[in-house]
Amino acid sequence: MGLEDRETMRILRAAVCPGPESEVLIRDFYTRWFATDLSARDLFPPDMEKQRYVFAEALTWLCDELIAQRAEEPVAFLAQLGRDHRKYGVTQAHYETLKTALLGALRTHLAEHWDRRMSEAVNDVVTLVVGVMSGAADAETSPPFCDGTVLEHLRATRDVSVIRLKMDHALSYLPGQYVPVQIPQWPRRWRYLSPSIPADANGYVEFHVRSVPGGMVSTAILGEARPGDRWRVSNPHGALHIDRDAGDVLMVAGSTGLAPLRALIMDLARFSENPRVHLFFGAKYPADLYDLPTLWEVASTNPWLSVTPVSELTFDPPWASDYPDPTPPRGLHVRQTGLLPEVVTRYGSWSDRQILLCGGPAMVTATKQALIAKGAPAERIQHDPLAS
Repeated sequence: MGLEDRETMRILRAAVCPGPESEVLIRDFYTRWFATDLSARDLFPPDMEKQRYVFAEALTWLCDELIAQRAEEPVAFLAQLGRDHRKYGVTQAHYETLKTALLGALRTHLAEHWDRRMSEAVNDVVTLVVGVMSGAADAETSPPFCDGTVLEHLRATRDVSVIRLKMDHALSYLPGQYVPVQIPQWPRRWRYLSPSIPADANGYVEFHVRSVPGGMVSTAILGEARPGDRWRVSNPHGALHIDRDAGDVLMVAGSTGLAPLRALIMDLARFSENPRVHLFFGAKYPADLYDLPTLWEVASTNPWLSVTPVSELTFDPPWASDYPDPTPPRGLHVRQTGLLPEVVTRYGSWSDRQILLCGGPAMVTATKQALIAKGAPAERIQHDPLAS
């Protein structure tokens, strides 16, 4: 029965679901893999804790999809994963040693359940993962990444930087997408950043980066990124988009969540006629609304765009005087005070709009729930996958 054996697949799912027991299994898998293939260890950062958790989560999701007899999305996901893993330097030989190590670890930790049915199910799952990923990687002809040089590092606020680069080759991405980025200070630690401008034929790209407490990469960018640094950018992900024929648009951005929405707005500015777009741009202090002057410039020449600044507090902290004043000329809506979910829903349900949310997971979740409670259809609300 293999992949169609739901009872056996549930046992496999329980074994890999993140928790103390699966931690032992996943740790054993990586130990076996690295022991038999020394080159595989170089593919990963020194600290493997997060990697083990992510791998367990991915296996659990895959089992859930297969138990529900949904194959299309898992195959597409694995194919994208295979194409994306080319940036790490994963080879066909790595997939072969991975397969052997994973099969060995699963057989050991499922020994009390191991029979013909379990053997068939486990072999089918591992063969599916390795086969689809390696096949998609082998079939891909585009480069796995592109390198570029930092041209400018502008500190917009105490915890936000604007980084401008010139890539060796033009990046191919759609406005609203995000890309994996690796910086020289943290090799092998890829982080997702959203370009704040549409793809440029000359290879220019801009990122807005907010320092996250405990975030090693974001902290290094704010504190150490310098002109001349060489960054590496891989292939894009994400599906945030605007359908110009599907009605007016509501955008809600928290802090640097502005970046992908800004790219979409700049892309719309290429057209003479657009749906109406209302952007709520929020942050804690008024001084944190770092890009209001740019939004004012775009709105001043594009009457379809309205911008409402939102700050949780009405005053600025003492450090604000050390950074550029983001107050725009008159023309934007009067700044509102409060949390973004509360301010946005003061104006109604926005149920007739295409709705795009971007920012921290807590803000996105709260805003989505508030809009749905007001009557906005969930299927009209877009946001990127939320980080755990």
